[in-house]
Amino acid sequence: MSKMQKVYSIAPWGLHGVVVEVEANLSRHLPKTILVGLPDAAVQEARERVWAAIENSGLTYPRQKVVVNLAPAQIRKEGGAYDLAIAISILAASKQVILADLRQAFIGELSLKGEIKSVPGILVLVSALKDFGFQEVYVPQANARELEILSGIKIIPVKNLLDLIHHLSGRNLLPALETKKLEFQSASSDFDFAEVKGQSQAKRMLEIAAAGHHNVLLIGSPGAGKTMLAKAFLSILPEPDLDAVLTTSKIYSLAGLLSEDEPLINRRLMRAPHHSASVAAMVGGGSWPKPGEISLAHHNVLFLDEILEFPKTVLEALRQPLEDQVVTVSRAKASVNYPAKFILLATANPCPCGYLLDQDKKCKCSPLEIQRYQKRISGPLLDRIDLHLQVNKVKTEDLILRQSQPENSETIRQRVKKAQSKQQKRLGKSSLNGQMTSTEVKRLCPLDRDLQELLSAASERLQLSARAYFKVLKVARTIADLAGREQIVESDLLEALRYRARILS
Repeated sequence: MSKMQKVYSIAPWGLHGVVVEVEANLSRHLPKTILVGLPDAAVQEARERVWAAIENSGLTYPRQKVVVNLAPAQIRKEGGAYDLAIAISILAASKQVILADLRQAFIGELSLKGEIKSVPGILVLVSALKDFGFQEVYVPQANARELEILSGIKIIPVKNLLDLIHHLSGRNLLPALETKKLEFQSASSDFDFAEVKGQSQAKRMLEIAAAGHHNVLLIGSPGAGKTMLAKAFLSILPEPDLDAVLTTSKIYSLAGLLSEDEPLINRRLMRAPHHSASVAAMVGGGSWPKPGEISLAHHNVLFLDEILEFPKTVLEALRQPLEDQVVTVSRAKASVNYPAKFILLATANPCPCGYLLDQDKKCKCSPLEIQRYQKRISGPLLDRIDLHLQVNKVKTEDLILRQSQPENSETIRQRVKKAQSKQQKRLGKSSLNGQMTSTEVKRLCPLDRDLQELLSAASERLQLSARAYFKVLKVARTIADLAGREQIVESDLLEALRYRARILS
């Protein structure tokens, strides 16, 4: 007569999850363990890990035919996160442990000694279980700090299999994880804006970008200060809110980038991939789709230093995420959506030698070389960048003789926070001007007749597309918010148009 027991685990599906039923069936046949339900090689190897962990914990692995089914069968099961659920289902089927009559789930990889190891994506998995109405979940002790901000589900960290068996048997109860209040941190930046000498127009443009979540392209010769300005940009961004922290931390958890030292991403950060990065590294990929750089920059900054050095295929892959703020990673096994709401901050030299726009050094590139170099970034991608600016070198005498102290980042950050607060009241908690739809732009960025004529004339002269036209209005709205104005005035519109003029052909 066969014996069967069912317990629950969960499989990741983007930033969500799919509940996995782990069913163990014991029958009187020659001892053998069979795993079914579309397990990958790592899950198939769970047979040996689970057997050794049970035996080394002083328990008895059934000397029967053991069939373990992971349902639903159409979902690919990857990694070692199902080990603990498989072990508990086998022990429950063999009556070595009695499970409580409540919705509980088990997540964790087992070592041969029975220790429970950490697994990637634990924040995504437990959040999904909470949404599915589970009351209790058992997780590895090493993952506990990632889950301290979650409430609404009882989380019990476990060190090893034997401790869990004692807990389930009521002999030695394990404490539930205590929820802690999230502490936000200011972004750590290499530079303060007070350290950047000169470049007042570039600083002003970066302040607008931070306030309204606008994309930026800085163009200039080597040594003009483009990279320094970009690295100082983080210092003027306000702290993230709870939703941003939770979503960003889920992405990092899924990518396996959280640790006990940094269990949550509770500050603004900058992703700066090298120009040798592949399309899969940028947008995400793998046999089972994982998040890439643009999703790791969600609610943060994607910094592409020397953007023209990146392969054109990589740059073109940015077009859809910049427009839709989500990226769809499609593979043969699955198609998954990941969020991609980031600020693109890019720098570029205007030509291969870099000195086309330099006031002191002469460019050595031929017109054909310049044209080929600048064509590495397409018109449609340039169209999606809100703010364009030529950055010129600061003269040596200005670096030495300048007496006035520039504004520090904290002063600018307070203005940015104030402007963002106005936008969030107008648009909703998590929306800023750069994310407005065309319908919202028409409703929230009204222009009087004179300003409409001005924008229409400028659009014809600059040959602005419909997308660029709306981006000018979004930037003008941000400039007005920074000034504390409810209506867009002529100076706001003129400044927005100044940042729309393209430097690259």
